Amino acid sequence: MNTGDSLQKKNNLTGWAFISLAVIGIVAFYFYPMLQALLLSFKSGVGANLEFTGLANYKRLFIDTTFRTAVSNTFLYLIIQVPVMIILGLFISVLLNDSTLRFRSFFRTAIFLPCVTSLVAYSVVFKYLFSSDGMVNQFLMNLHVIAEPIQWITDPFWAKITIIIAVTWRWTGYNMIFYLSSLQNIDQSIYEAARIDGANAFTQFFKITVPLLKPIILFTSITSTIGTLQIFDEIMNITKGGPGNATMSISQYIYNLSFKYSPDFGYAATVSYSIVLMIIVLSIIQFKVAGERNG
Repeated sequence: MNTGDSLQKKNNLTGWAFISLAVIGIVAFYFYPMLQALLLSFKSGVGANLEFTGLANYKRLFIDTTFRTAVSNTFLYLIIQVPVMIILGLFISVLLNDSTLRFRSFFRTAIFLPCVTSLVAYSVVFKYLFSSDGMVNQFLMNLHVIAEPIQWITDPFWAKITIIIAVTWRWTGYNMIFYLSSLQNIDQSIYEAARIDGANAFTQFFKITVPLLKPIILFTSITSTIGTLQIFDEIMNITKGGPGNATMSISQYIYNLSFKYSPDFGYAATVSYSIVLMIIVLSIIQFKVAGERNG
């Protein structure tokens, strides 16, 4: 008995030794900065001259018109872009899971490739593609779809559309990979039985594929929501939040508060924690809608 206890204790110590560096790293580079940011959100001042002001920064959120604009813009991206990425990724994954499709590997790689491109590089490319004299306008004018160039970057409405197109182009393939890997783990005998019973492709998709992919759809919904609430690179490099503040996101507003305006790190930390709260609330809603139950 004593020998077994000592062996178990030794195994436990060995396990902790293996994970200790990872635990220290997570605490030092994740939890400690999060705690410091939370404490910082209760302070106000310019630059490093900060003093404790309690909930003043949180009260400021409710009267800050720029913050409200950034939130409304971000939620507009969220409402349009996340469903499009999920539906499009699911549709493409079903097509690319067809064993009779030729060059499947090529199409999978081509659609996933945008996910591994540089954020800055692809944003700059999109900025030039959608400029007033860019390739997109030239293409549409050559097809006589439009009579004059669309101001994709300088018009408030079209600038938002450009951001949504850019983000969808980059991240749809990311969701597709999750759906595709899950589809390959579904027993094909289920579909064979459904076909024997007379179920067409439409019925198979909604009665078999979607229910079996429900956990993955929930996962991609949450990760896409988190990514959209933190959107920064595309907006910073394509529109710089303009025209005016028409495309500004919450993350870009945090950047402006910290580095563009007079540095107000306390209020920037407060805005950062507003994103945390939004993510928590939206994640809970998505779990409830998906019918998940906590154990």
